[in-house]
Amino acid sequence: METNYYLFFFLALLAEIIGTVSGFGSSILFVPIASMFIDFKLVLGITAVYHIFSNISKIFLFQNGLNKKIALRLGIPAIIFVIIGAFLTNYISQKEIELGMNFIILLMAFYLISGKANQLKQTNTNLYSGGLISGFLAGLIGTGGAIRGITLAAFNLEKNTFIATSALIDFGVDTSRAIVYIYNGYFQSKHLILIPFLIIISIIGTYIGKLLLTKISDQIFKYIVLGLIISMSIIQTIRYFIK
Repeated sequence: METNYYLFFFLALLAEIIGTVSGFGSSILFVPIASMFIDFKLVLGITAVYHIFSNISKIFLFQNGLNKKIALRLGIPAIIFVIIGAFLTNYISQKEIELGMNFIILLMAFYLISGKANQLKQTNTNLYSGGLISGFLAGLIGTGGAIRGITLAAFNLEKNTFIATSALIDFGVDTSRAIVYIYNGYFQSKHLILIPFLIIISIIGTYIGKLLLTKISDQIFKYIVLGLIISMSIIQTIRYFIK
């Protein structure tokens, strides 16, 4: 195994822990991290396959908090549009879309953290819209969890409910896009060796994240979610301009 994969695995573990604590999954961290080591389209394939197991771990560990109604209303449009986004990866420039997404996420996160989040109503329309946008972005650029996190944050869910519901939605999203990515040839047989290690990392990272959550209040948890979204949006925007 190549030496740089050891750093890759460590950063993947860190992303999994933070992703669990934040509640919207590790892809917003894992995608830019993995892109430093391997081709972007291969990152899409590996991320989708990896997160299937990551989400299974979260569903199992946080299953008592699952909100099925929200999961269905946000998840169904997310699954439909992740398939559309995944198929479009062959035809649309990734960099410009990623930059636009970062600006949108940044604005939405600042809006929520400003204390005006109650203006975002807890309606089915917002769930459907959040699912549509997050699913489409997940298929197109490999990460849409921040949009899903922002949508769920507006519903003021208890942290275990937030994580379990988000993980179930993400499981459907990742399974659907993984099928499309494999069909598009974004996954090579020589990288199958990564999968067992990433499965172990997903279990360990999720477990550590759960332990950390027992020491964090719901209010602090909400600020962690939004703060992490803002931080990663800024970091990814800077990365775009210095490339």
